[in-house]
Amino acid sequence: MSTAPPPTTRRLPLAGALRLGRPSDIWFKPACSVVAAVAPPNLALLALGRLDLAMYTMAGSLCALYGHNRPYPARARTLAWVILGMVGGLAIALTAASLTTGAVVLVTVGALMAAVQKVLCDATRVGPPGNVVLTFISSASLFAPQTLGQVPGHVGLALAAGAWAWLVGMAPGLLRPHGPERRATARALNATAAYAAIRGTGDGHDRARAAAVAAVQAAWQSLLATGARTDRTRRALEHLVVRAEVALAAPADADPALLRGWARALGGTGRVPRVAGADDDLLGIDAELSVPRRPLWRRLGPLAPFAVRTALGCALAGYASLALGVGRPYWALVTAASLYQANVTLTWSRGVQRVVGNLLGVLVFAAVVPLAHLHPAALVLCCLAFNFGAEALIGRNYWLGSVCVTPMALLVTEFARTQDAGQLITERVVDTLVGALVGFATAVVVTNRRAGDRIGDALTAVEQTREQAARLLAGPQPAPRALEAARRALSAALADLRAAADAASGEWWQRALPQERVVLAEQSGHRTLAATVRRQGAHSWDGARTTEDVRP
Repeated sequence: MSTAPPPTTRRLPLAGALRLGRPSDIWFKPACSVVAAVAPPNLALLALGRLDLAMYTMAGSLCALYGHNRPYPARARTLAWVILGMVGGLAIALTAASLTTGAVVLVTVGALMAAVQKVLCDATRVGPPGNVVLTFISSASLFAPQTLGQVPGHVGLALAAGAWAWLVGMAPGLLRPHGPERRATARALNATAAYAAIRGTGDGHDRARAAAVAAVQAAWQSLLATGARTDRTRRALEHLVVRAEVALAAPADADPALLRGWARALGGTGRVPRVAGADDDLLGIDAELSVPRRPLWRRLGPLAPFAVRTALGCALAGYASLALGVGRPYWALVTAASLYQANVTLTWSRGVQRVVGNLLGVLVFAAVVPLAHLHPAALVLCCLAFNFGAEALIGRNYWLGSVCVTPMALLVTEFARTQDAGQLITERVVDTLVGALVGFATAVVVTNRRAGDRIGDALTAVEQTREQAARLLAGPQPAPRALEAARRALSAALADLRAAADAASGEWWQRALPQERVVLAEQSGHRTLAATVRRQGAHSWDGARTTEDVRP
């Protein structure tokens, strides 16, 4: 079979990278959480006259940004690991700062730490804000004046603030213990309803299907993150996600109004709609839960190119900043670390967003800094306001959140002592430009040919799972459990194939991608999925009403 020829030119988006999206449906949760986590330690230090220690407490407080899409049992574990990672990185950075003042050595240490933080966050899928916050704290701490005797106390402050952040992150679970799972399930239902509404054809078909596949996979990740199924509410949510999967496989047979009605019923704390006649819906889930997770070292292997990009890009950005005489090379290092995404094209977009957001952010800082200099309390309140604004806006576009992150980061440098605003602005602008240019150049030079290999592996998985499902369909009476397990395996393989194709299509310097083979594999895979659903009899929406009427 022929393959599509590689594109002769690469179009790098500019205006599209700055386009605003819709705000997240939970934008206020991380925004309020970070304020609740940062405010008490900072205000306590303000009352004690020790704002110079705020950088260490903020290291722990900023952990409250993580885990908001995860179910609370999984969130508890995630937050604990993030806090340990944050405090561990801080301890290494402060120890290095106490042992040497050599800027080149410190930049090298910061670059290596940034690479480790990048691959660990990607391998564990910790979610936003990913490695950037960890790298910001550890890199800034490398250049904080420090003695070895001060390290335990400063690390202890971060650990105490991290414990408070853990409590802040877990507190909403007292009111809505299944809130994250309900939201993820509602998104899956709404996305598949949108796909079913166009009957799987017409304009926007591919985009709607991709959105529905991603939403359904995210819902399963949320539900399965809690482990064994022992909760009636979570079991009811799993039934609803299965209905979303069925609608995705056979959109022409689905009822969009019913799907949307179920999604609306999941808002608040009311009863979860229970699907009638769905006793066999979850046959494939027990098998999926019993499959052992891939070891961490196997998940780290495909991320080697990103580790090299991050380490080399951050180091070169820091060295370039030092060569230009900038006093805070860690700003260039963090800028480079923040760029690296799934492929070079996305890295370019993030670079555009970072530069635009930071340049606008320094203008905001210039306007606000006279107010912040009036009193230490004003400085603390300004930082809290920018913390809230950053998390409230960053979901619409990274550059918009950076407009608040930049002045906040600049104000944090003034906790220890008041500094010259003009110098801060100049150094931040220079470091932003240096970090973005050097970081992107490194992403172009360090190729990621494993992206193409991943497509080959994903294609093989789709073909194998499709053949398995087809063999079962060819039999006279396939076992329901085997048929359901085959359907779920094929659905997951198709989602992985689409993710691999999207990532590889934006990567540079690769051999031609098997575009035609990908398209054919997706088409045949979705046809087999639809046939599987019909064989199961799960497409009968008259038998999928709930035990209580949730339709409009």
